[in-house]
Amino acid sequence: MTINDEPNETPEQPEREAPEPSQPEEPAEQPAAEEPAAEEPVADEPAAEEPAAEEPVADEPAAEEPAAEGAPAEQPQPSRPAASESPARPAAPGADLEPIALEPERELSAEEKARLEADEEERARREAEQATTDEPVARSSPQVELEKDALIQATGKRKSSIARVVVRRGGGTLVVNDKTLEDYFPREALRTVVRQPLVTAGYEETVDVNVRVHGGGIAGQAGAVRHGIARALTEIDPELRPELKRRGLLTRDARRKERKKAGLKKARKRPQFSKR
Repeated sequence: MTINDEPNETPEQPEREAPEPSQPEEPAEQPAAEEPAAEEPVADEPAAEEPAAEEPVADEPAAEEPAAEGAPAEQPQPSRPAASESPARPAAPGADLEPIALEPERELSAEEKARLEADEEERARREAEQATTDEPVARSSPQVELEKDALIQATGKRKSSIARVVVRRGGGTLVVNDKTLEDYFPREALRTVVRQPLVTAGYEETVDVNVRVHGGGIAGQAGAVRHGIARALTEIDPELRPELKRRGLLTRDARRKERKKAGLKKARKRPQFSKR
C-alpha cells in the first residue's frame, strides 16, 4: 500500500508547481503596462527644476532685507531721491481735448451758388432801402392844411441857443431875425439842417416860418431853429411825431461845451510838464 501511494504523490507536486511559473509572468507584464508612468517623471522634470531656479531669486530680497533694515541707521537720508525728482507739473488746460478737424473745402453745387447769390441780392436790397429811408423824403402834399389865420408857436433849444418859431399858412418863406435864410446862415450845411423838418413832413412850400433866435453860435442857432420847427409841425399834424422822433428831430440835444477847470488851460487840456 505504501508503494502505490508514493507514485501518486510525485505527480501532484508538478501540478502544484505549474501555476507558480505563471505568477512571475504577471509582474513581468505589469512593468510593460507601467512604462507610460515611467515616462511621466521625464515630463515633470522641468516643473521640478523651475521652483528650484526661482527659489534663489526669491531668497535674494530676503537676504537684502536685513541690510536695508540696518541702512537707515547709517544713512538717514531717505527723502533725497524724492527731493531730487522734479515736481509733477499740472497739465496745461485743454491738453486732453482733441484737436478740431478742419473739413476740406468743397465745391458748391449750382443750387448752393444760386442760393448764396439770392441772399446777397436780398441783403443789398435791404441795405439800399434802409439808406433811402434815412434820407428825408418829401411828401407830394401835406395831409393837414392850416387855416388862413392860424398861428402855431414852438420853442427849440440847442446848446445855449433858444429859438422861438411861428408857423402860419403861406408860400414857403423862411425868415430868421428879419433876414432871409441865405443871409443869416451863409453855409449850405446849416441851411440844410434848418430845412430838414419841413422837407421830411412835406410842408416846405405850404407854410411860412418866422424865427427869433438868440444865444450861442451860428451852428447852435441852426440846431435850435430845426428843433423849434419840428415841434411846430407835430402840433399841426400829430401823425408826423413817430417819423420825426425816429429821425431825432424832436430830441433835445443836451451836449454842451464842458467848463474850464482850475489849473488847466481848457476843460481837459493841461499845461506842458517841465521836469526842471
